[in-house]
Amino acid sequence: MRFLIVVLFLAGFAQHSGAAHADESVLTLSIGPESRRFTAAQLLARPDATELTIPADASYGRPMRYRVVPLLALVSIGSAFDTVEARAVDGFVSQIPLELVAPRKEVGAGPFYLVWEHPERSSIGSEQWPYQLASFTAVESPAHRWPQMVVDANLPANAPARRGQAVFTTQCLPCHRIKGAGVSEVGPDLGQPMNPIQYLTQNGLRSLIRNPKAVRTWPQQQMPGFDETMLREADLDALIAYLGYMALH
Repeated sequence: MRFLIVVLFLAGFAQHSGAAHADESVLTLSIGPESRRFTAAQLLARPDATELTIPADASYGRPMRYRVVPLLALVSIGSAFDTVEARAVDGFVSQIPLELVAPRKEVGAGPFYLVWEHPERSSIGSEQWPYQLASFTAVESPAHRWPQMVVDANLPANAPARRGQAVFTTQCLPCHRIKGAGVSEVGPDLGQPMNPIQYLTQNGLRSLIRNPKAVRTWPQQQMPGFDETMLREADLDALIAYLGYMALH
């Protein structure tokens, strides 16, 4: 079974304002019939809180050990939705399919951080580890919410652009919109007023995705590079095919 875990990363509290700081940090869960709010102290006090070691943490790039609480123990999944939207305080918004959440019958990551146990079993993307969490909300999938980002239904199932849509949803939508689709405000819209395919060469676009600072840089730059452990070459090909498709449709 696959379980989504809410993690409290509290190492920074002792360095700043102690337990009082933990009490002031609030995680909002709008999943199920009502919204619920939890402080870090409340979650740490739960009897189901336990220790979890992540051998290869996606944000820190090294093994990490956390005090964790199972998300499913905090919510009631009964309403009709198929996606969980995880929003961070800096505007990063990750769209996480429900099937990854529920089992089928120099900035710290805290105070709330989403990590995955055995992420390789479900092909969890690097952008599905949102940190500095502020809320979880049950929503429709991006394809249902924003039809303008969806490739044509007649496109073959194995078409690169169709695969690229899934890659974009997982790896790009947390920071970017496309033709107005999405809710994040971290990066620019990649579909309007122009698509990057229309003003970058393919080699330039590949370089920008792999190592943004090798192409352009500025003091407030936030975009990380996506190496092959985060974005396989075949998925990068599919992503570029999707951008090219969106530029023409």
